[in-house]
Amino acid sequence: MAIVRKVAVLSRSGRVYLDHAATTPVLAEARVAMADALERWANPSSPHADGRRVRAALDESRRLFATLLDWRHDVILTSGASEAINIAGARAKVGKRLVNPTEHEAVIAAMGPDAALLRVGQNGLVDLDHLKAQLSEGPALVAVQLVNNETGVVQPIHEIQALVRETGSLLLVDCAQAAGKIVLPDADFIAISSHKFGGPPGVGALLVCDLAQLEPTGGQERGYRRGTENWPSLEGMVAALRTGAFMAEMPRLARLRATLEQEIEAGGGIVIARDAPRIATIGAYALPELESASQLVQLDLAGISVSAGSACSSGSMKQSHVLAAMGLPSGIVRSVIRVSFGPSTTERDTEQFVSEWCRIAARAKRTAA
Repeated sequence: MAIVRKVAVLSRSGRVYLDHAATTPVLAEARVAMADALERWANPSSPHADGRRVRAALDESRRLFATLLDWRHDVILTSGASEAINIAGARAKVGKRLVNPTEHEAVIAAMGPDAALLRVGQNGLVDLDHLKAQLSEGPALVAVQLVNNETGVVQPIHEIQALVRETGSLLLVDCAQAAGKIVLPDADFIAISSHKFGGPPGVGALLVCDLAQLEPTGGQERGYRRGTENWPSLEGMVAALRTGAFMAEMPRLARLRATLEQEIEAGGGIVIARDAPRIATIGAYALPELESASQLVQLDLAGISVSAGSACSSGSMKQSHVLAAMGLPSGIVRSVIRVSFGPSTTERDTEQFVSEWCRIAARAKRTAA
């Protein structure tokens, strides 16, 4: 019922929201869980009865969160995926760093300026032979997204994981766009962000296979993260994950995106990484005759919210390092927009987008001619 109500609100606003990869609306179940926790809030590190009560509730929610993700190891609560990535990137007990060049900028920054870049093809997939050659030089922390936040490309994570383990290396997987949507790998470190699957912003987690592989710093979270635990937001995150809202809608969203992409290609657009494995919730499309910024403005004026690249970079409209790393021509890179879906996305939403995009494309082609 919560999702139905959200669709109705979006319809009344007259806008179409297709930027769920940036952030997706907080589910009603998450809001209820947070409100209830706020009524009973106390510092879980306090030794008094109120603090002990919240500590017990927090630990139980942590266990449930791990169970919902089918994770059998430790969970460090964080403020989101970026902090989780920073913890693993800076403190994993292995010297060398290898990073996929199509990672989110937060990952590339966390891995440090001395990190070696892996190679990817035009389909956005990691070159496994190059990874194997790099790993032959000694153990490393390897950072590879499960789902790319700009293109939706899904990496062959099990093959990557096998190569990493053969060499005694460690694998850090950014699962911000994957958690709650597809099955997660059994990596050494996994970063998760609540607001990508219907939970509140400002909370996430670092899943850790073996805490001994991570340098502690003292403070909360068994000494691996400083700061008061955000129990109310954890409750919201768990409640959102528990609904299975995204997971249940993935087949329907895959059909919606397939239809949308047929229309995009018929209108002269290009589907980025068309033949690579991609998650159903993200699509990236190029219109070579018109730069991304112009497309975004025209779509926004028509009441349609999409983005160009990740939310962190689309505001500055700088060229996507993801698309550049894939070796795409600059004319393509400058003209790509990202369309992303959530549980509330309807067939009418995608139809409105396609209709407006086709009008924009037709005008651009006439102008170019």
